[in-house]
Amino acid sequence: MAPDSPATSLPSTNLSSTTLATQLIRCPASTVLLRVSGESMQGAGISHGDLLIVDRGLEVRAGQVVVAWLEGGFTLKLLVRHRGRLRLEAAHPAYPPLELAPSGRPQIWGVALHVIRTHGA
Repeated sequence: MAPDSPATSLPSTNLSSTTLATQLIRCPASTVLLRVSGESMQGAGISHGDLLIVDRGLEVRAGQVVVAWLEGGFTLKLLVRHRGRLRLEAAHPAYPPLELAPSGRPQIWGVALHVIRTHGA
């Protein structure tokens, strides 16, 4: 480690032997990794090519970023309660909201928990 490395100033008592996976994945059996395609969630900091950690076992609530199955394909959107109904909203003005049918909950496939982005590689 170089003498001017920021890691040299970290106290050793704060370090632990853990992996990134144990920090980011709550339940391995219900967790999948998905690659983002498209720009509809760019305003939420989720860009084309990012890797998502998605948990399929969590209870889905309004306010979460979710992966949904709609019209034969997956979509990534924010789940919002609007006028007493659930809908999916993009974080990009070019994409209109998607209204969910009253029985829309089964369409929600999982909750996006983390975004992983590669820089400069």
